[in-house]
Amino acid sequence: MSTLEHSGIAKLATLATTPTNKVPVNAAAQTKSEERFAEDKRFEQMLESMRPLLQSLILPFLTFAGLVLIWVMVQQHLATDLPTPAQVWQQSLELFADPFYQAGPNDMGIGWQVLYSLGRVMLGFGLAVLVGIPVGFLMGMSPVCKRAWLPLVQILRPVSPLAWLPIGLLLFKAVDPSAIFVIFITAIWPVIVNTAAGVEAIPNDYMNVARVLRLGRLEIARRILIPATLPAIITGMKLSLGVAWMVIVAAEMLTGGIGIGFYIWDEWNNLNVSSIIVAILIIGVVGILLESLMSGLERRFNYNSH
Repeated sequence: MSTLEHSGIAKLATLATTPTNKVPVNAAAQTKSEERFAEDKRFEQMLESMRPLLQSLILPFLTFAGLVLIWVMVQQHLATDLPTPAQVWQQSLELFADPFYQAGPNDMGIGWQVLYSLGRVMLGFGLAVLVGIPVGFLMGMSPVCKRAWLPLVQILRPVSPLAWLPIGLLLFKAVDPSAIFVIFITAIWPVIVNTAAGVEAIPNDYMNVARVLRLGRLEIARRILIPATLPAIITGMKLSLGVAWMVIVAAEMLTGGIGIGFYIWDEWNNLNVSSIIVAILIIGVVGILLESLMSGLERRFNYNSH
């Protein structure tokens, strides 16, 4: 064997017996890649879990930001008498600094104005519920009552609330009873219609079981009618309360006295538009709170959601 061949064989043997570092390097790179992939996966899962929250916050924020931008543009170019958002904010701070002050029988803070309006709304709404639910039961259970009363309901239901105000003033000759009457007469129809629809939707099997068990009318009402129609009744109450809150503002504007509606009219006479905008926002917030309250009650007694 030549010297050259012997040298080549020696080099091959040396390479074969020398350990290589390529395998550990590849393993370390693969581990880092897996860790990076796991981190990306966790980040994607976190974003996915936060997406509903982000959408519920960012989208409304963009909407309100766009509205404020339009407001500023309108104030600068079309209606210079319109207060700026900064002026409205400053006015709101002044109003909420002492919302329950009393400087006289007709000079009270914004908190009292809202409470007086809510008191009238609850009285009118309560009367509408007390009268509307029994009438709805009768219309749903008796075809005769439905044929007799349904045309009257269909005629009076679309009448504007302000059309009832002169009738209320003529009947009661006082501001508060007239406003409560207007709320009652406009808020009663959703209660009647939804209650009647709930009674009519009761399966016939329920009534057949009641006949087999020979239940009396009070037992049928307590064990079958009321539980079965409760979701529909609450839906009617929810609609009725929304109508009542809208009606009170218009009624108070015309009747005067203490209330958020008269407060808006009085501030308009004083050309204080900033206070009007603050009052509009308060009306919206109170309306949301009332609707949320009724929606929670609706979910509580909605048997299909359980």
